[in-house]
Amino acid sequence: MTRDWTPGDLDPALATIARTPRLLVALDFDGTVSPHVADPMSARALPAAVAAVGRLAALPQTFVAYASGRSLHDLREITEHEDGSPILLAGSHGAQFWFPDTGEETDLSSEPADQAEVVAELRALIADLDGVVHEPKTFGFGVHTRTAAPGQEEIAFLRVEKWASERIPSWRRRTGHHLREFSWRAEGKDAALARLRTHVQATGVLFAGDDVTDEDGMRTLGSEDLGVRIGAGETAAGLRVADPAAFAGLLDALADARASAQ
Repeated sequence: MTRDWTPGDLDPALATIARTPRLLVALDFDGTVSPHVADPMSARALPAAVAAVGRLAALPQTFVAYASGRSLHDLREITEHEDGSPILLAGSHGAQFWFPDTGEETDLSSEPADQAEVVAELRALIADLDGVVHEPKTFGFGVHTRTAAPGQEEIAFLRVEKWASERIPSWRRRTGHHLREFSWRAEGKDAALARLRTHVQATGVLFAGDDVTDEDGMRTLGSEDLGVRIGAGETAAGLRVADPAAFAGLLDALADARASAQ
């Protein structure tokens, strides 16, 4: 059962995860630490979230990661991530990684031979739709409609869904806030969390996200873990907060509890 987190209160589940010996805090980015914005590359984490993430990453036996559907290149840009950062990254829904000790890991060996043709067809399909945007991805593409004119989103998604079912039926389809995404890789947030957990040998994971794709990860969490859902929607998470600003407060409370427990 999902409970609403009240700012200022230390929920029992939050207190428990704060005491785990090796903690992994894995965070989606868009809609989680950053509000959704019209221009995807202008997204930035709220200052309060940046401060809380920094506090957590500085604590002993505490690891912070961003796990996003963004390509690793774009994820590094929007998180303002540098080579000396202690923050782990999982991009492209867990098909790309960046670790402080090993750097970037990306496998392009299964790239389809006709990927360029597929993208050209997609771009032509939506070219006449006002405010409908093609977003290149390392392993596919997204179609964003955050800036679409009234009525254009429905047309765009109907066209793209029909075309994709016929042209690229084996690609993985994902839905999101004003988004359809298609990838020739099958990884999801479940795979991302598993790899991150193993890499840091975490005894407990706090995973937070705001969208349908994050539920792939939420459903893999065990009794020693905690999921946090940002915003409305069905979820397997244990806690819910209203928005990224409220979630920044939860991260700060976690940092306080983690520091006190050590």
